[in-house]
Amino acid sequence: MMAPFMTEAVVALSDVTKRFAGHVAVRGLSLSVPRGVLYGLLGPNGAGKTTTIRMINDIVKPDAGTITLFGALPPGRAAQRRIGYLPEERGLYPRMTVRRVLSFLAELRGLGRAEVAPKITRWLDRLELGRWADAKVETLSKGMQQKVQFIATVLHEPDLLILDEPFSGLDPLNADVLRDIVREQKKAGKTILFSTHLMEHAEQLCDALCIMARAQRVLEGSLADVKLHARDARNAYRVEIARKTGEPPAALSMRPGVAVSRAPGNGGAYDVELPPGESASDLLRRLVDSGEEIVHFERSVPTLHQIFVDQVRRHDESAAAGGAAHA
Repeated sequence: MMAPFMTEAVVALSDVTKRFAGHVAVRGLSLSVPRGVLYGLLGPNGAGKTTTIRMINDIVKPDAGTITLFGALPPGRAAQRRIGYLPEERGLYPRMTVRRVLSFLAELRGLGRAEVAPKITRWLDRLELGRWADAKVETLSKGMQQKVQFIATVLHEPDLLILDEPFSGLDPLNADVLRDIVREQKKAGKTILFSTHLMEHAEQLCDALCIMARAQRVLEGSLADVKLHARDARNAYRVEIARKTGEPPAALSMRPGVAVSRAPGNGGAYDVELPPGESASDLLRRLVDSGEEIVHFERSVPTLHQIFVDQVRRHDESAAAGGAAHA
């Protein structure tokens, strides 16, 4: 499933593979990140997300396949000037002051010290680090250091932001601040590729996504299309009845294989998953015949967390079955 975006791909991978000492970290990966979107690279730990990001940043080379940036450039020095990269392993000089380390990192990107000084001040104030500007990095908390690293990522105003687990180590308030800034960067026309294994962050931010498992792509597309496809593939419904208390109506689960759970936030609403072959009309007929007053009935749209779990589990089961067949 591919996202229905028509703009030029800022990041394009075609059949990319990377091995480390016999271990396949990324296998045959193809994906496309269109210009101006927030694109999530999702997967459990060990799925290959960070290796993919390192190949895009020319930190490691692919063993096979091609990577193209900004429509024509390979990973390397020319593309690097247009990229802001926040690595999973944060890398700041602990004995430098915050202001000095930010100035130094900006100078490596080609910015002059006088040019970057007011930008540093604005960003430190925005992220409530102004009073720490002349403190050594090693005196800052982990979350504060992460905010400093994020500032270093955006100071040179890159066209592409690559953020590897950007919310790791942040408390909820600072995670909200960072999410707002990421949205602002997208509104300003930047393309943002970020990796995470936390689906609530991805669901809040993503325009498009790629789910990886066991070094491979298992799903790619726009968030809207992914959710629509998952909804149509599941025989699941949200049912609300007028009765708010007591046990779920027997009519909901009177057939074998029906899974019923109470929906959050409403005492009369239930999530009902029907077995293959059972239709929504069968469920409605049972409810009407039982005398229940139906307030609302619709096909359920799964959360990204549910989609992620289903896709990764299905891929793992398929891989395990394939391994058993070749054992």
